[in-house]
Amino acid sequence: MDLSIAACMRAFQDAVSGERAWQTVCDLARYHRIQASPGFRAAAEDVLARLQAAGVEARLHTYPADGKTAFWTSIQSPEWEVHEATLDLLVPGGPPQRLADFSACPISVIQRSAPFEGEAEVVDVGRGDRPEDYEGLDVAGKVVLAEGEVQEVYEQAVRRRGAVGILYHGLRPIPPVRERMDLPDVRHYVSFWWEAGDEPLCFGFVLTPRQGEALRARLRHEATRSEAKAPVRVRARVVSRHYEGTFEVVEGFIPGQSAEEVVLVAHLCHPRPAANDNASGSAALLEAAVALHRLLREGALPPLHRGVRFLWVPEMTGTYAYLATREREVHRMVAGLNLDMVGERQEQCGSTFLIERPPEALASFAPELLERLREELLGGAPHTGFPSPAGFRHAVSPFSGGSDHYILSDPTVGIPTPMLIQWPDRFWHTTEDTPDRVDPQMLARAAALAGAYAWFLGHAGPEEARWLGHEMLTRFRARMSRVAQGLLTEGMALRDADALGRHWLEVQKRLGFLQERQEAALETLLRLDGGCAEEVARWRAEVRAWRQEEQARVEEALAFHARALGLEAIPPPPAPVLDAWEREAARLVPRRLYRGPVAHRFLLRRLPPEDREALEALLRSRAGDFWRLFSLAEYWADGTRSVLEIAERVEMESGGRDVELLVQAFRALEKAGLAELQEVEGGGAPQ
Repeated sequence: MDLSIAACMRAFQDAVSGERAWQTVCDLARYHRIQASPGFRAAAEDVLARLQAAGVEARLHTYPADGKTAFWTSIQSPEWEVHEATLDLLVPGGPPQRLADFSACPISVIQRSAPFEGEAEVVDVGRGDRPEDYEGLDVAGKVVLAEGEVQEVYEQAVRRRGAVGILYHGLRPIPPVRERMDLPDVRHYVSFWWEAGDEPLCFGFVLTPRQGEALRARLRHEATRSEAKAPVRVRARVVSRHYEGTFEVVEGFIPGQSAEEVVLVAHLCHPRPAANDNASGSAALLEAAVALHRLLREGALPPLHRGVRFLWVPEMTGTYAYLATREREVHRMVAGLNLDMVGERQEQCGSTFLIERPPEALASFAPELLERLREELLGGAPHTGFPSPAGFRHAVSPFSGGSDHYILSDPTVGIPTPMLIQWPDRFWHTTEDTPDRVDPQMLARAAALAGAYAWFLGHAGPEEARWLGHEMLTRFRARMSRVAQGLLTEGMALRDADALGRHWLEVQKRLGFLQERQEAALETLLRLDGGCAEEVARWRAEVRAWRQEEQARVEEALAFHARALGLEAIPPPPAPVLDAWEREAARLVPRRLYRGPVAHRFLLRRLPPEDREALEALLRSRAGDFWRLFSLAEYWADGTRSVLEIAERVEMESGGRDVELLVQAFRALEKAGLAELQEVEGGGAPQ
């Protein structure tokens, strides 16, 4: 290779500055960076100016923010700006008590609130995001005190029952680092998401959990008074406006010798200060871009074969818009990297520095390369969830989505994109996500890692592709052995013959899935060098042989265990008995009619009312599992697999299985005109 992995990493470690990146975080944290707003535009122009000052080719793209223009399935709310927003509790016989003031704390207003001025009675509706929360309550013309999901509170209280506003006092738990009352005096960032024609719009404020509990106690006290009850009232003033405007994507580009590209992305949005989420990723990406440009200009690195493109986007909506307006160019992007929340001071935030792998439906060389580069960054330290000799926690996690990589890594887009993230973070989406929670050393590590990844893939040719192939094989063999040993251990603990038979079938499925996905990942090396097909074929054969070797080892151990239980051999598994949902799933073969993962609001708003209500009820019953499992499922929905086969793949990847959920979700896609469902006799995929 032209440059060793170690030398590449050292070059970027010397070129980046964590202190400079931290100062960028401080500067960006001064902007109120709500998607499609003057504050976001000012931050985008700031990043653009820094790129241009460093000599990086850069430009600003603008897209309509009108609540109606769709980029694939994403629609950006109309542009919004707020000048003033205050909330006062009216105290009989005394001065009003100020509960929230946008000028002092921008997160104290629910973002995208509509204009309002007046007084209203307050009604406690508990969570407020379920129909049963409103039994026996009249909220028409009143303000509701709620702690549930704001968009659902709006649907239940405002759209369906005539409330005029929302006082939100929730704080989403993040086990094990945060429960609601662990941070009683923070405010939680929440927002409305409007589309053109939404009526009525409403206003809302964010209270701290302590304020919310105090207001709830006051409401209970007034309700139990024996004398004449005095309604609890507030005075609200919101000076804001929604209008057809624009939102921006900042693009930096370092050209290579071919039309192929590597793309790195960080979302620039969120309310002031939003330091770790995600001024940190934006600052680290800026540091990586400038360092790569300088190292190439000075001749410290060999030149790029592929160009490297850097994007600073409004989260999700910016990535949808950028890709949807460049559909003919997407196939040139061989891999990506997403930087989201990379700067946490772990001792304060409770975080672990994670590499999140892309989904298995888009298996690739990308995560293996990133893992190897991070080990070089750490001086060879293996990944672990515990403090390491490097002095901080780091690990590798399976795909979970929730940021821009889940769009890039959709197989219909085809850009395998790992993510660098620090998670969990106890201050996520709160007023306490401030620059003092950001560690300059972590910013430097993330910037160096991103820069090295971008250069390696931008430069990679025949030698680099073959080195990476051997790296992937080494890691796969260790992973396969680890999984096989875990399955062996589980099997040796079983005492029931039927359970042992089912487990042996599970062993074959899981090891087979690992083999299949590794073979698919090796195939992607042809994107780096089309001339390595012979080696890839040989490596795939090695993967198949290792799978058989590990499977035979587990079979031998389980057969010995079966004899110890008095059985002649591992018993065959009992015949599967499918329930009603599984039988339906076996005969439905979905094919998506859209590109990129479906934007959640886009799906819900395009369903007939009764179907939307049914899907929302399913969402509530499954809590956080719905979109996690469905996002994985839709990646496999290419018209070649039944819903049951998809459910089994999702289970092997995530450990979660919910066949009813997937049947209902694909039925919803069909009703929204977003998918076709072919029914096949006897189950399975059509021939």
